[in-house]
Amino acid sequence: MAHEAKAFIKDILGIIFFYVIFTTVGWASFHIPSGSMEPTLEVGDRIFVAKFAYGYNQYSLPFDPPVGEERLFESAPDRGDVVVFTLPYRDTDYIKRVIGLPGDRIQMKEGRLYINGVQVPRSPVGEVDYTSYNGFETRVKEYDETLPGGTVHRIYERTDRGRLDNTPLYVVPADHYFMMGDNRDASADSREMDEMGFVHKKYIVGRADITTFSLYDCDQGKDVFCPVGIPLGRFFNSIN
Repeated sequence: MAHEAKAFIKDILGIIFFYVIFTTVGWASFHIPSGSMEPTLEVGDRIFVAKFAYGYNQYSLPFDPPVGEERLFESAPDRGDVVVFTLPYRDTDYIKRVIGLPGDRIQMKEGRLYINGVQVPRSPVGEVDYTSYNGFETRVKEYDETLPGGTVHRIYERTDRGRLDNTPLYVVPADHYFMMGDNRDASADSREMDEMGFVHKKYIVGRADITTFSLYDCDQGKDVFCPVGIPLGRFFNSIN
């Protein structure tokens, strides 16, 4: 019995060791709690975030150990990347899309995104009627937006006259990024300077790469493959 107990403890310690290594230098698991990144990410999605994509510092490691803010093996995010970042002064993690790089000029005019004075093209896909995760009947217009550099991704727009559809001109400081949600009228992001504002590179945790599984509510009414109420259409999707 003693030998079996030792073997069991050894197995448990081995599992813990590999889990810590995996989540420290490989991928971390996150869940999506809000609709700010719809339709790219749905409430209930579980995702893997690549820690190694941009290198490591205290904010990309579990429990934010005091190892310093300088990043080891540093690499810069690309425009269009979906990233997880932390704001330690708010004690929470966020997931948004990188829209503005250091030095960029970003502005919203009548619902349209401008980067460095050029309107970002979008093409209509259709309209979507669904019940939001908090129970509200919602209608949005869906577009394919093409960012400078070629990233094409879906966005939702309820209106082009929303609260954040006309903004001042933002100039992204050095070492900072401008983040936005794909659900443009339901996202608190860098457009709100008093809330999030520009995000310093040191706070970036990693790049969202893939959905693993999902607890998405199939009753929302979206075109998601949901046999017997299981959202298989949200499983193992690459995040673009």
